[in-house]
Amino acid sequence: MKLDRRLAMAALAPGLALAAWLALGALLVGATLSGEERTLARPLLAGREALLFGWWLLAALLGGWMSSRLHEAHVAATGRLTDATRLLVGDVNAPALVPAGAKQQRLLAEAINALASDRRALKADMARLVEEASGKVALERDQLGTLMAELNQSVIVCNADGRILLYNGRARALFRRLSTAPAIAGGAELIGLGRSIHAVIDKALIAHAIEAIERRAARGEGAASSRFVTTTPAGHLLQVSLAPVRPGAAGAPLSGYVLLLDDITEDYAAQSRRDERLTRLTEASRASLASMQAALDMLDYPDLDAAEREGFLAVVRDEVNTLSARLSDLAADASEDLLTRWPLQEMLGADLLTAAAQRIEATTGQAVAGTEVDDGLWLNVDSFALTQTLAFLAHRLHETPDRPPLTLRLAPAAGGWAHLDLVWPTGEDAPHRPKGWRTEPMQLAEGGSPLSARDVAERHGGEIWLAHDRPRGQSFFRFLLPVATGRDAEAGPPERPEYYDFDLFAVSDAARALEDRPLAALAYTVFDTETTGLDPAGGDEIIQMGAVRIVNGKLLRGERFDQLVDPGRSIPEASIPFHGIRPEMVRGQPRITEVLPAFHAFAAETVLVGHNVAFDMRFLQLKEAATGVRFEQPVLDTLLLASVAQPDEISHSLEAIAARLGVTVSGRHSAAGDALTTAQVFLKLLPLLGQRGVATLGQARAAAEASYYARLRY
Repeated sequence: MKLDRRLAMAALAPGLALAAWLALGALLVGATLSGEERTLARPLLAGREALLFGWWLLAALLGGWMSSRLHEAHVAATGRLTDATRLLVGDVNAPALVPAGAKQQRLLAEAINALASDRRALKADMARLVEEASGKVALERDQLGTLMAELNQSVIVCNADGRILLYNGRARALFRRLSTAPAIAGGAELIGLGRSIHAVIDKALIAHAIEAIERRAARGEGAASSRFVTTTPAGHLLQVSLAPVRPGAAGAPLSGYVLLLDDITEDYAAQSRRDERLTRLTEASRASLASMQAALDMLDYPDLDAAEREGFLAVVRDEVNTLSARLSDLAADASEDLLTRWPLQEMLGADLLTAAAQRIEATTGQAVAGTEVDDGLWLNVDSFALTQTLAFLAHRLHETPDRPPLTLRLAPAAGGWAHLDLVWPTGEDAPHRPKGWRTEPMQLAEGGSPLSARDVAERHGGEIWLAHDRPRGQSFFRFLLPVATGRDAEAGPPERPEYYDFDLFAVSDAARALEDRPLAALAYTVFDTETTGLDPAGGDEIIQMGAVRIVNGKLLRGERFDQLVDPGRSIPEASIPFHGIRPEMVRGQPRITEVLPAFHAFAAETVLVGHNVAFDMRFLQLKEAATGVRFEQPVLDTLLLASVAQPDEISHSLEAIAARLGVTVSGRHSAAGDALTTAQVFLKLLPLLGQRGVATLGQARAAAEASYYARLRY
């Protein structure tokens, strides 16, 4: 950007004043001359007007140049020195001052740098001491984080106002299923630091649960939790356990609560189906039994002829067959329920073989002769059903006269599978083939299961078969089982909950106007767009959107929005070097009518922040009619805020601001990279704005609107 016009006027005014002073001096001299002297002087000045004007103009330019030099050396340089000093005061890691201006100012800059260096060393010592003193707390926090990440239950911690403070990966996966927003949002509009849990669980239900806990506490009862079931806007059925969080002794006011969530929709539906089947069976069986009873009563008459007797017997047979078919259907349905009742869990293969060997010995009374296993192999299995199946097969083999010794073997197979074998020796004769081992329900002395060995194999997505190795004189039942690839895919990638923000316990959602809220207390969505060009009204389109969230003054790198967009038009070759997005990268990606509603959900209940954000907002506003969403929340621009925080700086480009504030720029001209850089810049600007008395959202908007750069329009 060019210098502010006010700076040009400030430099030109002294020159004009000097020229006016010279002209006034000439007029005063002329006023002191007599008429005769004026007559004599007029011929001397005739023809020299251009020389006099040139001298006057030269004096004016010389005065302006000297004034601009003085202004630059003593005024502008002092202003930049002041801004840089303020930055050093607020950020110990800010870049050192660059000495500039007059000699005294350069010496002052060097002295400030020395003070800043001493302060930086002092801060480092203090930070080291604090880190050493808080080591135990950090360890406990990390242990809590590890525990939260490893739990197989959805856990959410909220403050007293229902704002989310912490959640684990299971909770994120659960909320992804509960979301009614476009799939691109992935449930981000429901879960995130600072978001309200009341978007999923009605506030009145939580209040009722807390009141019940308080009543029990007042009566001295030990139970400090409450359970209830609720439905979600997406139609899911949630079972919720709520436990209070108190900052001090029992009886202190609640500062928050912990929620344990279970989606029982499928379990409830399965139970409803079972109840419905039993009801139908009961009603239908009652009619069949009544028909059979009537037929049997008639068969007691001795004078029935053969045809009538055969007719009543046929009724009994038909009803028995009908009843038997109903029972078979019920058993088949029950088996199907059992197939899906228990989830598969990761288990070390060696542990599975140990458990199976113990179960086989308990069932048959015969110890397993040996095991062969790859010690590093993990499986994804229902261990109970699998060990029960191995025990059932061993029992079938144990019923044979020779009672062969058994061996368990586990080895990896191709394609993410493993082979689990129950092996026994066979001679040269035809190997023994137990009857019904594959399809019969597994019945053992200690109990049974309606499942068959084939059902259990299919439950794991694999197979089971009987194989023979004649050269080695062995036969074996072989299971094809899935190898564990890491954590449960539904829970997302391995992660510890980075969502620590227990300071939010102190935040209250008091009914205050948003513009009166402190900037540090607000939640922000910092975003950026990449486009096909610079003319939103002329047909240019968004091709990428990226965003991150800031809550309670902390950048949440884990809560991101990054999506390519199919613009439905060509991408000019001239723009590709700037954003690096080629046509094949956006081909098949969602259109803006899908992406913008998802981003709207992601940014709900936050203040929007961007750099030169008027450009991005214009693209969003032009899509309101097509997408049906409007962004009505407040908007802040880091370009305008930087001009308020550092008014004497010439450049307020994102790179220039980042360099001044010590922010590393990465992924420049990608939407996600620029959003991340802008978020870091915004956090660095907040203390500088506070030093200038800009502390609330309303003050920030008013100061930004008064900036010179706010006059730009798109």
